Amino acid sequence: MNLLRVQSDASKVMALPYDRTPGYWQTVGQRLLRDKVAIVAALVILLLLLLALFGGMLTPSDPYKTSMLSRLKPIGTANFPLGTDELGRDMLSRLMVGARLSLFMGITPVILAFIIGSAVGITAGYAGGYVNSLIMRTIDVFYAFPSVLLAIALSGALGAGITNSLISLTVVFIPPIARVAESVTTQIRGRDFVDAARASGAGAFTIVRVHVLGNVLGPIFVYATSLIAVAMILASGLSFLGLGVKPPEPEWGLMLNTLRTAIYSQPWIAALPGVMIFITSIAFNLLSDGLRSAMEIKG
Repeated sequence: MNLLRVQSDASKVMALPYDRTPGYWQTVGQRLLRDKVAIVAALVILLLLLLALFGGMLTPSDPYKTSMLSRLKPIGTANFPLGTDELGRDMLSRLMVGARLSLFMGITPVILAFIIGSAVGITAGYAGGYVNSLIMRTIDVFYAFPSVLLAIALSGALGAGITNSLISLTVVFIPPIARVAESVTTQIRGRDFVDAARASGAGAFTIVRVHVLGNVLGPIFVYATSLIAVAMILASGLSFLGLGVKPPEPEWGLMLNTLRTAIYSQPWIAALPGVMIFITSIAFNLLSDGLRSAMEIKG
């Protein structure tokens, strides 16, 4: 009878998440709604996403149309509220359309790294032993190189272009995400509810899917959101160096590169793409901080 009671209690533990119940997520939502800074950051990000999706239909001018007679017009010029670039293209239109590529280059590699890095880190954290040592020592090799230099080296080896830049940035962000995933999984692996699940006869895949994922994905996701700002800056840097997006596509980092010669004649126009990168990066960082506080993640 005692054995049956223990098995019954273990099955009940398997059926319920440890501390990620609906009440928990409701509390997280309430805390996040009380954080005015995080809400403002979320609204800015939402506006930028809408601009990326529908900016091409709202542009006042053709972002690709050049006119040497209209080159480097100052801010406030008729028909060009934010002036024109070195080829006479409307800056407002190019900034609006450039949000699509800039956000794509910032968010996509983090999503890919989140999927791959989480899988690698959770596997290492749950397996432990030699598997953990093999995976994490391999991950540690990438920490011998600064992220900027690693991204430049990979992009230089693969060649310029959007696809190669995405591959380079994804490789750069997999190691830090995998390390966070391994750390939180190692902590969860020793909890009582995981031991109860093992005692009930549940397999490793079932334990990871039912118990581990619900407890580790939150901290990993919060950390990943903080990397979006870094990804945008690195992607812009690659484009600035000619290793990312190619002309004439509007992308904020590439626009900084092409406008660098105009910094003495029209410094405000040359700074506009940098301002957009700065605003977007700050918004993602503030939202990440708000999520971390709402979920009470220490670190």
